[in-house]
Order: sequence, then C-alpha cells, then structure tokens
Amino acid sequence: MMIFCTTPDWRHLLCRLVLAACCLAGTTAHATGVSFINVPAGPDGPALRGAVWSPCRAAAERLVLAPLVIEGTRDCPVDGTQLPLVLVSHGSGGSALGHHDTAAALADAGYVVAAINHPGDSFQDASRQGHLSAFATRPVDMKRLADYMLGTWPQRAQLDAGKVGFFGYSRGGYTGLVALGAVPDWTLRPDLCPPLSTRPLCGEIRRNEIPATPAPDPRIRAAVIVDPLSVFDAKGLGKVSTPVQLWASELGGDGVTLPSVQAARDGLPQPPEWHVAAGAGHFAFLAPCSPALADAAPDICRDAPGFDRVAFHQTFNAHVVAFFLRHIPAPKAP
Repeated sequence: MMIFCTTPDWRHLLCRLVLAACCLAGTTAHATGVSFINVPAGPDGPALRGAVWSPCRAAAERLVLAPLVIEGTRDCPVDGTQLPLVLVSHGSGGSALGHHDTAAALADAGYVVAAINHPGDSFQDASRQGHLSAFATRPVDMKRLADYMLGTWPQRAQLDAGKVGFFGYSRGGYTGLVALGAVPDWTLRPDLCPPLSTRPLCGEIRRNEIPATPAPDPRIRAAVIVDPLSVFDAKGLGKVSTPVQLWASELGGDGVTLPSVQAARDGLPQPPEWHVAAGAGHFAFLAPCSPALADAAPDICRDAPGFDRVAFHQTFNAHVVAFFLRHIPAPKAP
C-alpha cells in the first residue's frame, strides 16, 4: 500500500513531521466518546438520525453494533471546551457509522465529529437514491446538522462555532463541495447515464429537470473531500475558497473515477492538498470491516489484491487529522 504525495519536497517533509506529531498526540491526549443524536424534523426536512464522537477521559471500549464493531465509550462526558466540530457525510446507501475509525481518530485529537444518515439515500432508506433530489437535499441535511450541533445539542457550549470542518466521501464528497459553494453540471459525466439507462436521475438529466443548488454554508473552514462523485468543472468550482484536502482512489468504483476526481482537483481555484491512494478501490476509504460486516456486505469490504485496508487507514486517518489541525486546530489537552 502506498499513498502518492504530490506536494513539493519541503512541504512533503513538513507534512510527514506533522503527521508523526499528530499520531503521537492523538494516541495519548484523549479517548473517544460515542453518543447518538436525533435532529428533529422541520420545514427543511425530516428527522435526522446520527452519531457523535467526542473527546473523552474514559478508556475506550469495543462497542458491538452488529454487524459493526467500533471503538469508544458510550455516552462519555465531553472533555474540553472551544472544541472544533467536523461534519461527516456518507456515500450512497451508507450510514453515519461508515467512517467510525476516522471519526474516532479526530475525537482522539480533540474534535467533536457529527454524522447522520441521509434520508432517502442511506442503508435504511434508499427511496430517493436514484433521483437527483437526493443530491439537492444532502447539503441541506448537513446544514441542519450543523444548526443542531451549534444551537441545540446539549453540549453545544463546549463547541467553537468558528471552527467547523467537513468530511465527505463519495456522494458525501459531492455534498461537501456544494456546501463550499460548488455548482454541479450533470452534463459533464455522460458515462454515468448510458443512452439506454433507465435510472430515474438519467431521465431527469435528459429532461433538464435539475433541482436548484442549495446555498453554501459559510461556517465551514476546511474540508476533506474523499473520492467524490464529481460533476464539477472549473466554472462550477470557481467560488470555492475553503482549504480542501482531496483524495482519490487509483481504481475508483461506484461511478467515481480517477479522471473525474482529477478534474475536480484541476478545477479548484486554490490547489488542494492532493492524495491518490495507490491500489485502492472506491470502498477502501470506508472503515475496515468486522468479520460480520464482511459476511453481510462483501462488496464494500473486499479490496484489490495486495491492498491492506487496516494499514492504509492508519496513514489516511493521520493525514486527515493533520489537515484539520493545520486549518481548524483543536485545543491542546491539559
């Protein structure tokens, strides 16, 4: 397993030094608390169910949420004040827990991380998965999550409203780019809709029934965009000014291709921190699978020959934490 680094030599060295320091701090400063949230229904959408990871002083435990096994302490008191918030948006048919190891790494480093199941496009509810409306509501879901965490969540006083980050994978990466101000152009990816495709969204594109693009969320100060479903060019990305760490899988999958992510990289006005995961397929960015999950969902757990997802995630998570520490630093643990 390798990660290609495309930054100049001195920045590459600095990145490695920051990663090393962050890994040491992340394993000693905090443990991880895990709790579950319900964002009430409102004028902008239905109720949202999700999870929160937070700094915690208790020792981590193994929580079995079959078929998942995650590390953390259930309902542990949040440790710290003026904590940054990172919002997480999952991929198509995914869940709030799909990136639990990355969320735990961020919580260990002093971040509060909040994720939800997107209504109509999650493992529990795929009713709008094949429609463009799912893409229109996703950024709204994330704005509602931010509103809840900063305005209603019982521990909101421990958050720093001026330090909000975003982590998005696949369709969640699309969601993050829109939240940063990007405007999609669905005509850019004819490969997503072959002429004989009967997918509802393909018919909507052909009939130009494109939903309005939601307004960006100016509270987001930095974003990690991972193997996004990209329908963006330089024109659509022209208003994105937020620092971005952009990841691509070498092998792609599920509608995501390396060239399409490279197009997003090339279209951003400010060059992102760019990474290509060598030998990785699209699903390699999901947390390593438990044996039970591998049996239940082999397609998302099976990696290319020779690719070590566990080893990759150690490096991947360290890069993600280091990026957020640079752009929305967390308070140092006492």
